[in-house]
Amino acid sequence: MLALAEAKPVPESSLKSALADEDWRVRWAAVRASAKVRKVSEPRALAEWVTGLQASSDLPACLTAARAAAEAGNTPSVFLQKAGEKGAAAAARVQARKEAIREALEVELYSEDTSTRQRALSHLATFLKVPPARAVVDAMEGRPESADATAAAALRELAELKSLSVGRMLVEVAQPADRERVNRLFAVYSQELQSLQPELTSGDSEKRRTAVFKLRLYGPLAQRELEQALRDPDPRVQESAARGLALAEGLSMLEAAGKRLQAGGDLVAQRPWLAVLAREKNCQASLLAVAEDLKQPVSLRGEALAQLPECASWNQERSKRVLPFLNEPQPPLRAGALRALSGASGEELSESLKRGLQDAAPEVVVAAIETAAHRHQTGLADAIAEQLGSAHDEVRQASAQALERLGKDRHVKALSECLGKDPVPAVRVVAAQTLGVLGGPFAIAALSQAAAKDPDSHVQHVSREALKQLGFSKR
Repeated sequence: MLALAEAKPVPESSLKSALADEDWRVRWAAVRASAKVRKVSEPRALAEWVTGLQASSDLPACLTAARAAAEAGNTPSVFLQKAGEKGAAAAARVQARKEAIREALEVELYSEDTSTRQRALSHLATFLKVPPARAVVDAMEGRPESADATAAAALRELAELKSLSVGRMLVEVAQPADRERVNRLFAVYSQELQSLQPELTSGDSEKRRTAVFKLRLYGPLAQRELEQALRDPDPRVQESAARGLALAEGLSMLEAAGKRLQAGGDLVAQRPWLAVLAREKNCQASLLAVAEDLKQPVSLRGEALAQLPECASWNQERSKRVLPFLNEPQPPLRAGALRALSGASGEELSESLKRGLQDAAPEVVVAAIETAAHRHQTGLADAIAEQLGSAHDEVRQASAQALERLGKDRHVKALSECLGKDPVPAVRVVAAQTLGVLGGPFAIAALSQAAAKDPDSHVQHVSREALKQLGFSKR
């Protein structure tokens, strides 16, 4: 339509015909084309069209004005301020048609076409100067319950577009007189939540994460499902659930995390809040505040330290406040401090890890081993290999895992003995995997023996896979 404004001569009849089109977008395009031809502003051309009609036949023009203004994020009175002397009169004409415009937009809100109802709801809320949820609840007045799913879909689609939640939107506008209509919407959303249950309980973590992301749309209505997802074994699912709960409560992530951490709870439920905190601005200050809070459980304080590497790069302030935790009597704090040091460098890191490997607490030794592997501290490989003889299962397993990255040929013998003699299958599994990476005659012999005679079928399977990786096929 705008291309007609470039035609020579301008097809006046086509522009005039377009002003009578049933689609408001065509009418608005004709107004814009006319403005371009006449070299006047679009609001002015719109105002002149509205005021140039008889009041009895100005509804299409007034509806066009209302929707063009809403498309620009304004009410007609604001949009037409730039229309010159006829702007106020045009705005008054539009206001006089308020109820008819409302009815026309509400009809489109119930359209089967997604884009049509989404745009209608956005325009209706802007025109009436009310939140979208208020517009939907009012539009339901006098309409049958059979149409509720369409109204609910319109609000959900707009919420998704604006990263909001329908539950929060409805809670914020609901009044006592709205109870019956709001409950009808809640019933629709409850059915939608129920349909997500197979995905939420799927063995596929990617499906669970997708389902939890969808829960955000429902906000407070999905509180129970989001709380359950906080305990999902996949950290990505946990984080998505935490962000969904923050949205449901109408809080920023910092506010929501602070509220949950202050409320207390076991580490499994609190860990996701620390993880999301580590991805926010000023995360270092927030995490250190938790770590230094003596009222918090020691396990939570240690986890807060462990999350610090997710923040910005290592700095003097962090070093000054983290290093003292290495001398704390509680093992979780020493372990957390070692994990926090994964962002440090040079002698500060190396000396702290050496000290950690000699710690009496197994969780501290594990933290030192895993941090050394993460930072590829090959100089500590021999000390880590010695931990294959530890009395603690978790230390032996961490050591075997770390040697996959740090190990040399000289460590194969110790790993082979670990695969052949360790009493814990999980440790033998990791030893087999590492031998499959390091290779060599000793590794092949140990893997062949385990593949044939290990009492645990999983160890046998992993050993066979490791042999394949080395170019051998154990039949």
